[in-house]
Order: sequence, then structure tokens, then C-alpha cells
Amino acid sequence: MTSVIARGVEGSGVLAESSGAPSRERIVAGAADLISRRGLNATSIRELAKHAKAPLGSTYHYFPDGKQQLATEAVRYAGTAVERLLRKELDAGPVAGLRAFLGLWRGIVVASDFRAGCPVLAVSVEEPPPGDELPPAITAAAEAFGNWEGLLAESLRSHGAADRAPELATLVVASVEGAIAMCRARRDMEPLDRVARQLETLISAALPGPKA
Repeated sequence: MTSVIARGVEGSGVLAESSGAPSRERIVAGAADLISRRGLNATSIRELAKHAKAPLGSTYHYFPDGKQQLATEAVRYAGTAVERLLRKELDAGPVAGLRAFLGLWRGIVVASDFRAGCPVLAVSVEEPPPGDELPPAITAAAEAFGNWEGLLAESLRSHGAADRAPELATLVVASVEGAIAMCRARRDMEPLDRVARQLETLISAALPGPKA
């Protein structure tokens, strides 16, 4: 099963089924999708395998360390998919990148009928297992957020908004992620629409050149 994340990046809609033996990537994509819907703690590795239409044995073959290993790979998969989109769209400037980032999450939430959100956020907000060491999935989530911020900040700097680039990049990621959660709770897209308007205004004002 192809995840909503991958389909959203490709711009082609909702989940699609793939034929043949389950590949490692298919299992990871399915795990990312299920985590984006249910979170991590409420999901077993058996459910992750079932959602990806993969035998449990194949899942353990690829992920011998179990659920945490698969969850970590799922978060990295989602993070990388969003990075690819940002790298492509930010070539046209920070506003184009922002619109693509917003459009990705809008498509995912709407296409899933408000059932799916961001798997990176889903992992981040759950209570980690007892112990002093952070689970690798949470570390991967922090890296994903940081990479998204870094790409946005670099685009802002290269387009003349160096002084505010880090703060604006963090604001984009944090406000969009929060708006996704609000949209799912309210079952409407108004929070993301409001955030989109304000973020575009802020970024446009930070860039040099004539203002509308």
C-alpha cells in the first residue's frame, strides 16, 4: 500500500494498492500512513504489517528489531518525501515552497477525510517508553522537522530575508503542523486556510522588492 504521504507528494490523491511481493519500501510507506492516522503507541507491528498488506514474517525479516525500527524508518520516509517536495518547489522561491508545503498537507487531510495527518507529528507528541534514552523514532522526527526548517530558512536567506529566515522557517513548520491537528479535530480546513494566509503575508513582507 502506498502511503498518503507519497501519493500527496506525487500529487495523485489517496492510497493505492501495489501488486506483487511486499517490498521494504511498501512496508515502510504503509507504516507511515497508519501512524499518521492512529499514532504510534496505539499501533502494533502486526497492524502495521496488515495495513501494508505484508506478512508479519516479511515485516520482521526487514525489521528484526520490531516496531520501533519500523516506526523510525516510517518517520524518515515521511520526512524525506516532504524534503523532496520542498527542494523542488523552493527553486521558485519561499512563497512557492510555502504553497507547496501547505498544499501537500491539505491534500493529505482532505483525501483521507480528516483521518490522516503528519506521521512525524504523530510520533513526536506521544509519550516515549520509560528510560533515559530517547527512542530513535523521536530522534528521527526531530531531524525531519529540522531538515524542513533548514530548507525553508535557506530559501529565505537566498532570497534576501536572511535576518528573519530561521524564525520564519520555524513558524511555518510549527504553525502548519498545529493547523493540521486542528483541522482533523474540527473536520474542516479553516485553520489551515487562516494559517496559510498569514504565513504568505509574513513571508512576502520579509522579502525585498515592491510590496502589493
